[in-house]
Amino acid sequence: MASNPFSLEGKVALVTGANTGLGQGIALALAEAGADIAGAGIVPADETGEKVRALGRRFVNIQANLITIEPVGRIVEETVAGLGRLDILVNNAGLIRRADAVDFSEKDWDDVMNVNIKSAFFMAQAAGRHFIANGGGKIVNIASMLSFQGGIRVPSYTASKSGIAGITRLLANEWASKGININAIAPGYMATDNTAQLRADEERSKAILDRIPAGRWGIPADLGGAAVFLASRASDYVNGAIIPVDGGWLAR
Repeated sequence: MASNPFSLEGKVALVTGANTGLGQGIALALAEAGADIAGAGIVPADETGEKVRALGRRFVNIQANLITIEPVGRIVEETVAGLGRLDILVNNAGLIRRADAVDFSEKDWDDVMNVNIKSAFFMAQAAGRHFIANGGGKIVNIASMLSFQGGIRVPSYTASKSGIAGITRLLANEWASKGININAIAPGYMATDNTAQLRADEERSKAILDRIPAGRWGIPADLGGAAVFLASRASDYVNGAIIPVDGGWLAR
């Protein structure tokens, strides 16, 4: 396995929001590649833990409220205490609130920004300090099609995902020379809880599907290959990249 540049044998990955959807799909892909997993979030990732252990990997749950932005350094500390090390951080936890811009509330703005961009930066900071002290590591941020586009009725989500693209590049500029790779995956339109309203709207869902060359909504497993690539030594010379996994949406 040591000769396989995509192998994560002996590595530990911390995935925020690993209880369902994209986070669960990424956690399982990393576990299949050999990594042990820590899942951090306000909802315990019990189902994900069962699936990771079924693959023969270790899993620990870490309770964390990323809306209130509690000190996130202890999440890294609990990962290291529970699994012995930390090699990979996946900033996946995300929140979306929908309303017309003229009606959008300050609470919805703050909640989304706290989870999607503020917590992601400070999680990266905490992991970065650990990686600098230990010779390197991998950070994978979860961006969005709205890191490239404006969207409609999701002002704080668009702002936060545009911000994720920016801090991904910023951290790559600062930390690439320290053996840390910071990149992002930009999922296209995925069949998750966050898009349930869109998929339930027949007209909106059809408009989205008509633009996707692949002709379908994505599923969490579609992110697995990109996540393993960016978490492994196969991506050692990749820094500051934002990789769309979108069925061709941006190419249209």
